[in-house]
Amino acid sequence: MRIARRIRDLPPYVFAGVARRIREKEVRGERVINLGIGSPDMPPPDFVVRAMVEAARDPSAHRYPGYVGTPELRRAVAAYYRRRFGVELDPEREVLPLIGSKEGLAHVAWALVDQGDVVLVPDPGYPTYRLGTLLAGGEVFFMPLKPESGFLPDLEAVPEEVYRRAVAMWVNYPNNPTGAVAPLDFYRRLVELARHYDFVVLSDNPYADVTFDGYRAPSFLQVEGAREVGVEFNSLSKTYNMAGWRVGMAVGNAEVVKALTRVKSNVDTGIFLPLQAGAVAALEGPQEWIEERNGVYRERRDVLVAGLRALGFTCDVPRATLYVWARVPAGWTADALADTLLDRAGVWMTPGTFFGPSGEGFVRVAFTVDVETIREALARVERVLKEATP
Repeated sequence: MRIARRIRDLPPYVFAGVARRIREKEVRGERVINLGIGSPDMPPPDFVVRAMVEAARDPSAHRYPGYVGTPELRRAVAAYYRRRFGVELDPEREVLPLIGSKEGLAHVAWALVDQGDVVLVPDPGYPTYRLGTLLAGGEVFFMPLKPESGFLPDLEAVPEEVYRRAVAMWVNYPNNPTGAVAPLDFYRRLVELARHYDFVVLSDNPYADVTFDGYRAPSFLQVEGAREVGVEFNSLSKTYNMAGWRVGMAVGNAEVVKALTRVKSNVDTGIFLPLQAGAVAALEGPQEWIEERNGVYRERRDVLVAGLRALGFTCDVPRATLYVWARVPAGWTADALADTLLDRAGVWMTPGTFFGPSGEGFVRVAFTVDVETIREALARVERVLKEATP
């Protein structure tokens, strides 16, 4: 039996391997504290769940849902962008609901990338940017994100010949894994470059509403001319605590949305209709609870940052996302520390190398568990660090 070269050459999805290791420990009766996954542990509001349940009672709700989302959901997404970012979108041409935004992150490469095309990818960055490019036959050019530049890519450092071969560039702010944020001036320069070199900007923005300390994250699409050169991916996973619902969206440039729709309609279908009803309720319903939820995350963040610093990690206080990006204590590599903590402390922190070569020396630590669990994890880490040698 022969497996396609594109799969043979594709690296395994690292988070799947870790999940397997954690399950094996749990089967043996060990309690693992997983600080490596950005999955919200709090549920969506009751009114969202009620809307979904009510819709599920309709016998007609269980048919095939279509490919492009209900008109109600597309209008609700457009209304969210108008209310939240001041961005006007045509629900018919510039909004495409997705089965979770990850679907779109992977499929958009099939819509844009031919064999040998270059895609500019942040390093560290969400692995699907890279893997989607490789599956489509493209070449990845890494843009290092360095602490001294606020984890923004140096757009002027990309070689001219790379820009000329590029068909797309990924950006992701608020950033996973670093927690960094980007100013609108960065997006303005990005639009200029995209126009000049004729590449598509792919902005991944699922953390825009998970923010702290008065910070309010922008959208790439707020910049004049952005819709001419790019699209933005967003999700209800983090904003509305709906990660398992798998509801996302691609919005912006109508030509790219149309191309992604063609891919999507050939390889999958739409979102279960009751889930779409719940998504509409989330987008159109009361939004005040989000600030209260972010207050819970903020408390966890502060406990985690203080605890990590006391243990010899170096980290900034993130103004957004669900993560602390922490430099590991002296003498450790990212992988060695992560493996040691999982094996000996039953605590998982994601090594920065999972996100690209520039992630070496860092771990991503999620605050998606309660404060008491964070404190227990820190205590376990402290015991191991006192006993273990790098």
